[in-house]
Amino acid sequence: MNATTAWITAEIGDLTGNVAIVTGANSGLGKETTRALLAAGAHVVMASRNAQKAQVAAEELRAELGNVSVETMLLDLADLESIRHFSEQFHEKHDRLDFLINNAGIMMTDAQLTIDGFESQLGTNHLGHFALTGRLVDLISATSGARVVTLSSLAHRWGFMEFGNLMFQNGSYTPRAAYGRSKLANLLFTYELQRRFEATGIDAVSVAAHPGTAGTGLADHLLNRWYLKPLKSLVFLGIQTPRQGARPTLRAATDPSAAGGDFFGPSGYREYRGAPQRVESNPASHSLVDATKLWNESERLTGVNYESLCTPAV
Repeated sequence: MNATTAWITAEIGDLTGNVAIVTGANSGLGKETTRALLAAGAHVVMASRNAQKAQVAAEELRAELGNVSVETMLLDLADLESIRHFSEQFHEKHDRLDFLINNAGIMMTDAQLTIDGFESQLGTNHLGHFALTGRLVDLISATSGARVVTLSSLAHRWGFMEFGNLMFQNGSYTPRAAYGRSKLANLLFTYELQRRFEATGIDAVSVAAHPGTAGTGLADHLLNRWYLKPLKSLVFLGIQTPRQGARPTLRAATDPSAAGGDFFGPSGYREYRGAPQRVESNPASHSLVDATKLWNESERLTGVNYESLCTPAV
């Protein structure tokens, strides 16, 4: 691609024969990511915690795109047992995984716990995807050129790690702080996964993306308060559509020039909107100390050990 030309989804090559998983695929960024991958010929597994919504979305995409290869599978990232069951089902059906798109997430919710007792935003946005990737890493390792794309956010900039209080156990929880921590964790995971791919000689890349601002419905619950409802229509003026917001994810997944550890986001003012390009994450996301601590703690909490990434390649 010419360096002066903005990347567009039309540049996605032929993905026939490739297998992709998109989490949170029934709506928003996930559905738009799924649409583009299907249009390029990939087989896409739409992973969703709501089977009925996923099936409706899949039928809509079939009606729009024609004879595409798509299936739906139940996955609740806030439930380690659901993640284990999803992995087992996927292994039964598929022997390769070219794209794992860790897209699903929740945003600035009130204090609550996952089924396994984790703070819900860290538990869903980070620990759920950590466990999912770990349970699929054998197929990722076996698929030459596979990519793991993990969705972060501009909110990583206000995140901070506090390992003695990782789940805000001391009563310090705020929706904003927890969301920022989960999005910072996404980047620490992305970069550490890439280091482990390289250290073990695995032919796969771990990359990250963020959508900028996009009207995906992720924050609708924040605007449903009576005093904010009159402002709801104004909030969405000028922000990107989900299709526009999915472009950094798609570039991260499919651009042949993307390298492990790359981070893609919008090219416009403050990375709020625009064509996708490589962007920089904050210094905290590159902390080797925090990345190692988070990795070890994530393995302990989830019980998922990336054994193939712990033994040097022969």
